[in-house]
Amino acid sequence: MIVLITGGAGFIGSALANQLAAEGHEVRVLDDLSSGERDNLDSGVHFTRGEVSNIPKLWSLLQGVDCVYHLAARVSVAESILYPREYNEVNVGGTVSLMEAIRDAGVRRVVLGSSGAVYGQQGTQPVHESALLSPDSPYAVSKLSAEQYVHTIGSLWGIETVALRMFNVYGPGQNLPVSHAPVVPRFLRNVVTGGSVVIFGGGLQLRDFVYVSDVVDALVRSATAADISRQVINIGSGVGTTIRGLVDTIEQVTEKQANRLYNQEKSGGIQQLTADLTRAKALLGYEPKVMLADGLKRILVEDARFRPAPMKVKAKKMGFLQSAVHGLM
Repeated sequence: MIVLITGGAGFIGSALANQLAAEGHEVRVLDDLSSGERDNLDSGVHFTRGEVSNIPKLWSLLQGVDCVYHLAARVSVAESILYPREYNEVNVGGTVSLMEAIRDAGVRRVVLGSSGAVYGQQGTQPVHESALLSPDSPYAVSKLSAEQYVHTIGSLWGIETVALRMFNVYGPGQNLPVSHAPVVPRFLRNVVTGGSVVIFGGGLQLRDFVYVSDVVDALVRSATAADISRQVINIGSGVGTTIRGLVDTIEQVTEKQANRLYNQEKSGGIQQLTADLTRAKALLGYEPKVMLADGLKRILVEDARFRPAPMKVKAKKMGFLQSAVHGLM
């Protein structure tokens, strides 16, 4: 199988690209490197730098492609509130440009990386795909718009389309920008380094944290699963964890106590959001395998950014003692 992954040098995209390449598929990646890294990709992946709105470049990359994974997007809820126009241009405009190129290139299937954020606040948990949508940020609106464009253009031109609504994805290699960093790596880094963990609201907000390898498994299955065209499918762990519970689990796996600071003046966002996985299990045979504590342990082992720094002070003291000993000899 030949696949193209837009945003394929990013956190989720690179994990998918490397997995597909390891399975023997021809993998092409298009990424503008605004948040991704070329070094994330294994040598067997064919990388092209460029924007998803560059239709001539897309035409050349789409030749012979069986499936397109569209993961290129701006992904910060908080940032989208500040820059809604940019989120519309990239997440919506980029999707429309890609679908035009896919239509003209004759690609058979498109898998869109969507988000659980499209649900907004829901009274019933876990959230099923049939729930009435209530997006409450420009990011969420842009992802819902992308879903609609992908399915509508796909229906008009006979392209198989599926949208995976991913919940809070985490794992090794996840970006840690200076501002608006994702909650799992931000909290984990702060606990490991002895910094403070700032919890907005009361910390009782419920979230569904899903490990990146489980998401990759769902994405891989979506390329070949039968009878899934025009579907939207939740991809999560199916387990709700409060923000306080996340900090508790980080303390357990790191064996460090977190310095918790509560900011009651700032909202912690949606109060509850946990994925109903009934449809994912039925259509994809999807079963999440990595629970939160195990996922955090894997990050500590695999991601060097979360390993304790060497004790330089002790090393200096040892060097001084050695020099003193030599001086006495």
